[in-house]
Amino acid sequence: MDFEPNEEQRAIAEAVRGLLAQHAGPARAIELDRQRAYDDALADALRAAGFLGAELSGETGFLEAALVVEAVAKAGGVVSAGAETLVAAGVVGRSLAGPLALAVAGDTSPIRFGSCARTLLLDAGERARLVAVDPSWCDPVRSNFMLPLGRVRVPESAGETLAPGSGATLRRWWRLALAIECLGTLEGALDVTVEYVKRRRQFGRAIGSFQAIQHRLAQCAVQVEATRWLCYEAAARGAPEEASATAAAYASDTAHHVFRETHQLTGAMGYTREHDLHVFSMRLEALRVELGGTSAHRRAIARARWAAAS
Repeated sequence: MDFEPNEEQRAIAEAVRGLLAQHAGPARAIELDRQRAYDDALADALRAAGFLGAELSGETGFLEAALVVEAVAKAGGVVSAGAETLVAAGVVGRSLAGPLALAVAGDTSPIRFGSCARTLLLDAGERARLVAVDPSWCDPVRSNFMLPLGRVRVPESAGETLAPGSGATLRRWWRLALAIECLGTLEGALDVTVEYVKRRRQFGRAIGSFQAIQHRLAQCAVQVEATRWLCYEAAARGAPEEASATAAAYASDTAHHVFRETHQLTGAMGYTREHDLHVFSMRLEALRVELGGTSAHRRAIARARWAAAS
């Protein structure tokens, strides 16, 4: 098995990183959070370059689309890349107007991009619903999660009910997108923490030179790397139920561990608006509880395995 990216994957990764270096980053995310805004400029740039929307998966493949979603999350991009690029492709097979939000029918909790959504994919049980959102339905909710959150009041008669089984399809692609967005966000959190411990000095030396710090960062790195390959496998296989739930469960659990470790290793600097860590770590808190969190993902694993064995 070859774990090295091929030429096309390397080219895609390099191109999207170059675009994100111009249009994204922690400083941009912090400014957008002050405005409670969605990054329309980044979304337009990604879409113009062919990196946002269901067509990317159709032209290159789901693994390549996952690499783009990961890169956007790692750069702190404030766009619905996972939903628009992976979930839309897997559920309806075409691009949907963004921002695209994902929600569970009957759940009144704030959702990511709910304050500015133009389209909603709704998990309504056996069938999913596709809803064009009226802006008057959206109620912004202020949060510390570094993403535009909101409640969407969807009339019962609104939207199009999709084919039988579309609810399960939505859930498995949603879990995969969640896991990949967690992966990129974990990488961003770990990168800024490593830079911090290289600069922060105590007892006449950088604290990153202490073995105890290195061990803890190494454990985080191992968990992030494991998350990566679970995500890549699920994406390459087209988000089968067990693989996508496994990736989501592991990513959610890793998010909890890395959140705690990065904040301790930076002396809780990540909680402050002066340090870039909060751009990533606070998002991890939102991502790790979405769609029921670790326990719900683990139940989905169990259902997939027992159903296959019965």
